[in-house]
Amino acid sequence: MKVNHYCDIARGHSLHGPYHDKEYGFPASDERVLFERLALEIMQAGLSWETVLKKREALNEAFDGFDAKKVSMYGARDKKRLLGDSRIIRNRLKIEAIITNASRIVELRQSYSGFSSWLDAHHPRPKKDWVKLFRATFKFVGPEIVGEFLMSLGYLEGAHRPDCPVFKQILKIQKKVS
Repeated sequence: MKVNHYCDIARGHSLHGPYHDKEYGFPASDERVLFERLALEIMQAGLSWETVLKKREALNEAFDGFDAKKVSMYGARDKKRLLGDSRIIRNRLKIEAIITNASRIVELRQSYSGFSSWLDAHHPRPKKDWVKLFRATFKFVGPEIVGEFLMSLGYLEGAHRPDCPVFKQILKIQKKVS
């Protein structure tokens, strides 16, 4: 299991605390949540997670609440709008990857009935195999992005230390699901 100090950093922090206590490591199946989480991990590349959390609300507004169908239809005008929006992370490659990934998520609906079903159909597997699968399906998804995305949803272990109270909450949820 990955040694994680996020449990220490997050405690009592205005941004990290709520994310750590209510989202990080918890299973989710809502496609908007999954798409948002993937997009946030992409946006985080090279930046601090705190920067992403500070811009999260603006990113949600800018990307239509991470509605994959809407984002998949973005064209040149939308890219220009996003690149000009000072409230968000304005990296062309990241923005283009998020738009492309929205299209890929929409495509997954045909074969798997959605992103969540696609994830579940391939679970469990080791991280290296997840990375290969993600690279074959999505853009801008290296080992760190894939690992953090999957850890944030409980597909990979390590989001919380075993002595973290949230770890115990997640275990209870996982036992109910299995």
